[in-house]
Amino acid sequence: MGSLILVVGLLMSAALAASLLAGRLRIPGLLLFLGIGMAIGSDGLGWVAFDDYELARDVGIVALAVIIFEGGLSTRVADLRPVMWSALSLSILATVLTALITGGAAIWLFDLAPLEGLLLGSIVASTDAAAVFALLRGSPLRPRLARLLEGEAASNDPVAILLVLGFIEWISNPGYGVIDMGAMFARQVAIGLLAGLAIGWLATRLMSSVELATPGLYPVASLTVCAMAFGSADVLGGSGFLAVYLAGLVLGSADLPARRTITAFHDGLAWLAQLAMFLTLGLLVFPSQLADIAVEGLLLAVVLVVVARPLASVAATAFGSFSLAERVMLGWVGLRGAVPVVLATFPLIAGVPGSLEFFNIVFFAVMVSLLVQGPTIEPLARRLGLTTTDVARGPAIVEIATIRRLGAEVIEYVVVETDAIAGAAVRDLGLPREAIVSAIVRGQEAIPPRGSTRLRPGDRLHVLVRREAAREVDALAARWRGGPIGPPPRPRRPALGRAPLFTVRPGDGDAVSGPPAHPEAVLGEPVVGRLRVRRDVPGALVALHDGRYAVTGPIVFAGGREDVASYARRRIGRASADERAWLQAVIAGMAADFPELMAE
Repeated sequence: MGSLILVVGLLMSAALAASLLAGRLRIPGLLLFLGIGMAIGSDGLGWVAFDDYELARDVGIVALAVIIFEGGLSTRVADLRPVMWSALSLSILATVLTALITGGAAIWLFDLAPLEGLLLGSIVASTDAAAVFALLRGSPLRPRLARLLEGEAASNDPVAILLVLGFIEWISNPGYGVIDMGAMFARQVAIGLLAGLAIGWLATRLMSSVELATPGLYPVASLTVCAMAFGSADVLGGSGFLAVYLAGLVLGSADLPARRTITAFHDGLAWLAQLAMFLTLGLLVFPSQLADIAVEGLLLAVVLVVVARPLASVAATAFGSFSLAERVMLGWVGLRGAVPVVLATFPLIAGVPGSLEFFNIVFFAVMVSLLVQGPTIEPLARRLGLTTTDVARGPAIVEIATIRRLGAEVIEYVVVETDAIAGAAVRDLGLPREAIVSAIVRGQEAIPPRGSTRLRPGDRLHVLVRREAAREVDALAARWRGGPIGPPPRPRRPALGRAPLFTVRPGDGDAVSGPPAHPEAVLGEPVVGRLRVRRDVPGALVALHDGRYAVTGPIVFAGGREDVASYARRRIGRASADERAWLQAVIAGMAADFPELMAE
């Protein structure tokens, strides 16, 4: 057992090293994973003898379910909604058209019967979720196109699987036909749709209302959802892949506790699934058998990449608002990967004549797609002007801990040079009352933040936020990137012939317009700046339009800076601990805004 675990560890280490090398060479890492499997397999170094197609299929199905679930989990319905119909059109219409065009070419190139050619075309018709996700995550491709391609990759697998199963049944049973395939397609989609949405909805309700013992149990719960969605749909005769994608989409769009912990866990699990799947499929390939179909396989791959995919994508998006450059990009990003190789095991297991040759042809087409399309996607996108600087930064906010028992989260935001908050003060972040910057990590140093602390590119803001306000802080990220930041410039104080009027009133009257922590006006004067926010009860220190300062809360008082600071000092002696801390913050706010007060 120890030797087996050591071998697995060595293989995983080699795969991780391959992913680093792939990043430097700008080629899909999945291609190198396949290469490792081929190198150590029976036809390579011979370290691992493996020819179990059923086991490879089962590994591939489980891995694909995990990968597709992660794709739905990392996508919000709001992000997918603008491209939903185009993604569905690409998933269904483009997949069917690709199968027909490529199948016609296969019939001519390999002298196949019509049904066998269409089966081969169906096997290579779908784009690969693992390959597309791995290539597009963190890529500079415009978010709209990236979301569209990810949505297509995650949802077109059921279409290709149904086509493959239908043609296998048709070849095995001559009485089978198009009507039967249509009925099977409708049944699988309907059951997969209902199972995915129902389980996703039920899971969000349970995970939101039931508090688990530790944050580490939430990824276990989400993995249970993945298994339940796929298994229930498959047992009932539906599409398990469609069900897991929809269940993941429902979870990813909900306001769940430990949502970022769940997302980070499934991101790592999806990478593990990719490694296992591509290594397994690489072991299953015998390179010596590829020479016999090299020429025809290359021609079929060219038809697939240059003819079938572009024509199918143009037809599927004919009524969409896409530019010529975007249509070219959609036609080129048709990456094939593990899905066609897994589907190629289906006819092998079913005993379809010539299916071993199918497996080798499909593997050859996948290799050509990864080698030719993968490295050229980003350069082509730059050439067509379809890149952006926003996506290359990666996710702006990631969870670093969940203080579940206290009902709070700690999130991290990385400041980049193009952010609007670069150079701004902490007080200008606009955080809600339920959130506070707990630390700023600058290089190797942790800086205790003050309201006047200026943010620099490269700073990592650690924000402690109550769970109910976490979504509000997420939404602030867009303003932190593009602005506006901070309050509007304060108007010049009007010239008065008398000292500013000092007023004290109870806070439960009509002295304040708006919430005490975010007042719009105090004593009838508009608020032009918010200097401090009280944390124990709703309240704030603000600047008024007439030049005075005001403190809101249980007691409202307003006046000139000296009067406000003096009144706060007089109240400290008889104040509670929380109020004393707030009054000290008011005095510090006055001193920070007017340094001459420090001499008092």
